Amino acid sequence: MRLLLAEDDPKLGPHLQKDLQQKGYAVDLSASGREAEYMGFEIPYDIVVLDIGLPDKTGTEILKNWRKGNLDVPVLILTARDSWQEKVEGFQAGADDYLAKPFHFEELVERLAALIRRANGQTARMITAHGLKLDENSQSVILPDGTRQALTGTEYRLLRYFMLNPGKILSKTTLTEHVYDFDSDKDSNVIEVYIRRLRRKLPDGLIHTQRGQGYIFKGPSDAEP
Repeated sequence: MRLLLAEDDPKLGPHLQKDLQQKGYAVDLSASGREAEYMGFEIPYDIVVLDIGLPDKTGTEILKNWRKGNLDVPVLILTARDSWQEKVEGFQAGADDYLAKPFHFEELVERLAALIRRANGQTARMITAHGLKLDENSQSVILPDGTRQALTGTEYRLLRYFMLNPGKILSKTTLTEHVYDFDSDKDSNVIEVYIRRLRRKLPDGLIHTQRGQGYIFKGPSDAEP
C-alpha cells in the first residue's frame, strides 16, 4: 500500500515514515500543504495521513479540495488539539478517521489497517482472498492448509495489493505505483522477480499472467475476465 504522510514536524514526520515503512507501507513524506495537495491529485495513493496544522495550507483546506476534485482516497487526519470542533470540521471536510496528538503508534497502525480493509470491502480482522489470510502483524501469509509462509517487505506489499484487488487486471506500472515509494527503485521489471517468488510460496494458479496487460489474482475456478 502506498501512503502519503503530510506532516511538518521535523522529528515526528521522518520517525513516522520509518516506522510505517517497517509496517509494510511505501511512504512518501511531505512537510508542505501545497505539495501534499498536489501529490494527492497526481499519485494514486491507497491511504493518506494528513496533519491538520500544516504551515502553508491547512489539512482541512487540502481535504476539501481533494473531495471537490472527486479524490476518494481514505484519509486519517492528525490534530494537535483534542477538540470536538476540530474533529467535526475534519469529518465535514471529508475525513474518514482522526487521531489526536500525542498518540500511540500501534493505534495509528490499527486505524490505517481498518480504513484500508473497509475501503476494499473487507470486514474481517485479516485480509482474506481465495483461501489465503494475510497476517499484517507478522507480515506473513496463512495458506488454506494452515501453514504459514514468511514474506519479505516487498512480497508482503505486493501480495496485500493483489489480495485487496482480486479479479482485477493489474499492470506492472500499477503494481509499481502502489508497492514502491519515491525513494525506491521503480524498475517495473523487478515486479516480475517478486511475482515469481510469490508464486513459489503460494498455491498454484492464484497469480495469472495476462499477456500484454499484466497480472490478475484469482482462484483456479474463477471464470476468465
